[in-house]
Amino acid sequence: MAPAAPVGLAAMAVAVVVLAAAASAAVTYDRKAVVVNGQRRILLSGSIHYPRSVPEMWPDLIQKAKDGGLDVVQTYVFWNGHEPCPGQYYFEGRYDLVHFIKLVKQAGLYVHLRIGPYVCAEWNFGGFPVWLKYVPGISFRTDNEPFKTEMQKFTTKIVDMMKSEGLFEWQGGPIILSQIENELGPLEWDQGEPTKAYASWAANMAVALNTGVPWIMCKEDDAPDPIINTCNGFYCDWFSPNKPHKPTMWTEAWTAWYTGFGIPVPHRPVEDLAYGVAKFIQKGGSFVNYYMYHGGTNFGRTAGGPFIATSYDYDAPIDEYGLLREPKWGHLKELHKAIKLCEPALVAGDPIVTSLGNAQQASVFRSTGACVAFLENKDKASYARVAFNGMHYDLPPWSISILPDCKTTVYNTAKVGSQISQMKMEWAGGFTWQSYNEDINSLGDESFTTIGLLEQINVTRDKTDYLWYTTYVEIAQDEQFLSNGKNPSLTVMSAGHALHIFINGQLTGTVYGNVEDPRLTYSGNVKLWPGSNTISCLSIAVGLPNVGEHFETWNAGILGPVTLDGLNEGRRYLTWQKWTYQVGLRGETLSLHSLSGSSSVEWGEPMQKQPLTWYKAFFNAPDGDEPLALDMSSMGKGQIWINGQGIGRYWPGYKASGTCGVCDYRGEYDDKKCQTNCGDSSQRWYHVPRPWLNPTGNLLVVFEEWGGDPTGISMVKRTTGSICADVSEWQPSMKNWHTKDYEKAKIHLQCDHGRKITEIKFASFGTPQGSCGGYSEGACHAHKSYDIFWKNCIGQERCGVSVVPNVFGGDPCPGTMKRAVVEAICG
Repeated sequence: MAPAAPVGLAAMAVAVVVLAAAASAAVTYDRKAVVVNGQRRILLSGSIHYPRSVPEMWPDLIQKAKDGGLDVVQTYVFWNGHEPCPGQYYFEGRYDLVHFIKLVKQAGLYVHLRIGPYVCAEWNFGGFPVWLKYVPGISFRTDNEPFKTEMQKFTTKIVDMMKSEGLFEWQGGPIILSQIENELGPLEWDQGEPTKAYASWAANMAVALNTGVPWIMCKEDDAPDPIINTCNGFYCDWFSPNKPHKPTMWTEAWTAWYTGFGIPVPHRPVEDLAYGVAKFIQKGGSFVNYYMYHGGTNFGRTAGGPFIATSYDYDAPIDEYGLLREPKWGHLKELHKAIKLCEPALVAGDPIVTSLGNAQQASVFRSTGACVAFLENKDKASYARVAFNGMHYDLPPWSISILPDCKTTVYNTAKVGSQISQMKMEWAGGFTWQSYNEDINSLGDESFTTIGLLEQINVTRDKTDYLWYTTYVEIAQDEQFLSNGKNPSLTVMSAGHALHIFINGQLTGTVYGNVEDPRLTYSGNVKLWPGSNTISCLSIAVGLPNVGEHFETWNAGILGPVTLDGLNEGRRYLTWQKWTYQVGLRGETLSLHSLSGSSSVEWGEPMQKQPLTWYKAFFNAPDGDEPLALDMSSMGKGQIWINGQGIGRYWPGYKASGTCGVCDYRGEYDDKKCQTNCGDSSQRWYHVPRPWLNPTGNLLVVFEEWGGDPTGISMVKRTTGSICADVSEWQPSMKNWHTKDYEKAKIHLQCDHGRKITEIKFASFGTPQGSCGGYSEGACHAHKSYDIFWKNCIGQERCGVSVVPNVFGGDPCPGTMKRAVVEAICG
């Protein structure tokens, strides 16, 4: 046995080993890429926000991200969820950040932690806790000491927590990148030097925290060294970092756009999204993050805006319920495979760009023994045949073909061979209701009276969406309107977001703003009687703004003027008379949404079409494991709770404006291009996480503002209806690209786990017409098509059929490019 080393030397040796390990595992960067463990990496990432799904969903979401070909999971850190009161922290349930990051590590993926702590994210108040607004002397996101003090305190809290849990890459954890601030550039442009000084301070503060991984700032052109400035947008092929030694990174590749109440639902075709990503990679980009990869749900009152919907689905590759959105997920998975085949050459040097035509080009990357080509057709309308490396290639419009060996096309962004899944909402049960009417004239112990109008958030501190403004108007016996029937007109001007007017206990009118402008004005004739009249205005917030300047100055509620016209005196100003304020609803004070609180009042038979009504029902959990939702199409506006958990705001009564046209992937995308739900509810279904349910005796509580019909509410299961596939006989294929038979494509179908293919609704090899759910035979059709799919697929959870003429009994139309199309039902 060797003699024991002195304690000091042993400790020093351990320290050297630890430092050596940290150095070998360091995350750095150069002009080409983020460098992990000494290797340049093409990193493919996806945003999954931990509070927008329940912890029981996290492992499956992360695994689906990995199966989809991602390397990194990106998430914001939500300050208002973690520090709801100054110095009081919360890291449990949906806010268990450490658990989420450890699950990512278990899956073998990296983490990009966007600490911010401003997040935007269509999240209430941009992620800031509302108490921050009331710190004396504060001014948000500028060179302001009170703000910087609180911002540094929280950022340090998060960094220290990550270090203590060993979660940075040099500690053996998954975090390889951090972000400080968020999209500060537009504010710096508007506000100038104070914001620029703040940006510099934030960068220096972050670097001094010694995370051991690179920091980024997105949409911040002036990000100082060593911070990497990055791009957010629908496309980022135009972007270059502000220094030549920094890599080209895309932190938010928008998979579509958010949904707002009263606006159509946006969708982004996967052909265009894949094209945007391929353009970025061919330009030399090395980090792409899909925002969102799974959007999830704005549970409770977490939605921002105002007017952001409860669904944050974002048309993401994994939908709000945790199911794969096909073909988006599958087509991007194939893109990721193609990019990874090219990785050594992509990170080795810059592309050589050669023109192949008026709107066509080749971008070629070379490294030792490797040659990679991206062939692009920028034309928005026409196919192009190009000559490259002595061969001819057919390029669809607005697309890129990827050739990992500068010869073989393994992927084209516009040729989608992945399965198409048509989802459906399947009825799973109704409810037996009881109701309780909110007392309009009830004033609680915390009500107070003062002269003049008060801003809503200053009164409620965002503890509730609701604030009552009540005043009294005396009407003399000799008022002329009492005899001539010309009722006076009441005008109420509000900063938003919605408003119900009650005169002497009767609902007289409802007004609300919109996503573009939350301000509103109520103007209408009101019926008053001689003597004292009560004017009660219920002002409603629909999420606090999440983007803009000087958060501390934003307003909501009735700010006036409030006037009454048509009296003998002409106009009476009510703005500066006495107003009584009641924060929240009586039902909220009684906690009617909870099991204990719901038993504190007498409930009666349900009354339909009654405003300000609480409804409750008990129900058992539906059988199965399919995701669940509530169909709220029969209701107007309000909130939902199940077993005390906030499902979120609902507003099917606010119909989406606009005209939804035909969606074409070709050409630049924006959030107005491909929309649905025009003239219909922006959101009809509301996600109910199964982990929130007990087998029996679940309590559902609905608060309805407008007066909907609760008998129309139902529980539904989200399942796959039809599955379709549409594959050309010349579809690029990665599985066999090294062989001479690479062009032999294959069509694949797969049901959800536990389900099998029970019916073939349509099948054709030839020139079929239409789209999933509406296919028809074309002039060319192989008559054995149906039999082939029936034989290979019926009774199977998954199946595959080669797209070659001999499989279908011969070539039905020689010389014509053919496709195999199938629609099947899973049961």
